[in-house]
Parts: sequence; structure tokens; C-alpha cells
Amino acid sequence: MTLHIANKNYSSWSLRPWVLMRALDIPFDERMHPFGSEDFGSFSPSATVPCLQDGELVIWDSLAIVETLAEHHPAVWPAQRLARAWARAATAEMHSGFGALREQCSMTCGVRIRLHEVGPALARDLARLEALWTDGLARFGGTFLAGERFTAVDAFFAPVAFRIQTYGLELSPGSLHYAARLRDLPAMTEWYEEALAETWRDPPHDDELACWGEVVEDHRAR
Repeated sequence: MTLHIANKNYSSWSLRPWVLMRALDIPFDERMHPFGSEDFGSFSPSATVPCLQDGELVIWDSLAIVETLAEHHPAVWPAQRLARAWARAATAEMHSGFGALREQCSMTCGVRIRLHEVGPALARDLARLEALWTDGLARFGGTFLAGERFTAVDAFFAPVAFRIQTYGLELSPGSLHYAARLRDLPAMTEWYEEALAETWRDPPHDDELACWGEVVEDHRAR
């Protein structure tokens, strides 16, 4: 299989299937396409990333990629039925929701940003994130959101773990510890180190940051 992704510093959607496949030892070839470098429509019908190719099979949506992987890799979802149902619902909510968090705290792994403010919309998203994480961790009593194993639901919230670090978002100690556990995963560490090593810059992404906050540290390679 070949997974097409964009810059690791910026591309939260690319991170989701990438970290899931890496953490579960699902073999794949990575193809990096920096934002603005080429026509994403040459490999993705929607001209977006991520896009998974497996022979004639092409899947151009992150959640669809996860479900396709689950057909042959049961570890993608929790084995227990209730945990699996909860994980699917939480994953779908992340896939379609949290609009203010996405807009005001776009993923940029290598910098640290002081937000100008946390407005009502972002505050609501953070409160919902807190409730969701607290529920999963308490209900299934594991290290991860739906139990002891890292599964697709954790992969879908992996970009949030980087956002918490980048923007210094304030959450409960339990949620902060969970985010730190995600960042400490070998696959997440690998992604982060490669994100810092990138010398590509995407001006639209970087310009957007100035709308919502002030860059106070930049750890990216020059």
C-alpha cells in the first residue's frame, strides 16, 4: 500500500492514518507531497490528502481509509463491542466537528504560539474535548481512549495532542497526561522529529497563524 501525505509539520489529516498504520505495524510506502508543490489531483480524486492506494483501490478520505484498513486488521478498532461503538462515534465526531479548534489552532508541530484569546467557540470545543476524553478514559479504564490499546480513535485525536503542545491549551491534568502519552508514542515521536526536520514552508498556513496568535518559538529546521 502507498499512503500519500503532505507536510508533516502541517497536515493533521495525513497524520491520522499514518500514525495508526505505523503504530499497528501495518506496512505501507509513504509518498510526501509538500503543500503547493504539485497537483494533488494527480493521485487523489478529491485533490486532498491523505490518499491510500492499494493496487487499483484508491481511498481519499481519512475515515474511509481507517475502515478499509479494519477489513483486514481487526486491531484498528477495539475488540469489545461497547468500546468499539464508542470509539467509532468519537472518531466520527472528530472527523466532522471541532471547527473552531481546527480554524484557530491549525496543526503546526514545530512552533509555539500564544493565542490572542480563547473565544466562546474555541472554549466550547475545548470543553467538549475535555468531556469526551474524560468519558473514554474513565469508562474503559485504559491508557488510551477506548481501553489499553492504541486504536483508530486515538489516531484521530493525535493531531490534538500536538495542538495542545503548540498553543498551550488548558485542559485538566488527566487530559494533559493523555495528550502527553500520545506524543510519547514511538510513531508520534518519529512524525514530530521528521516534521521539525522539514525545510518546506507553506505561506497560507503560516500566515493564518498570525490571525489567531503570536509565534513565540520556532523549532523547525532552517
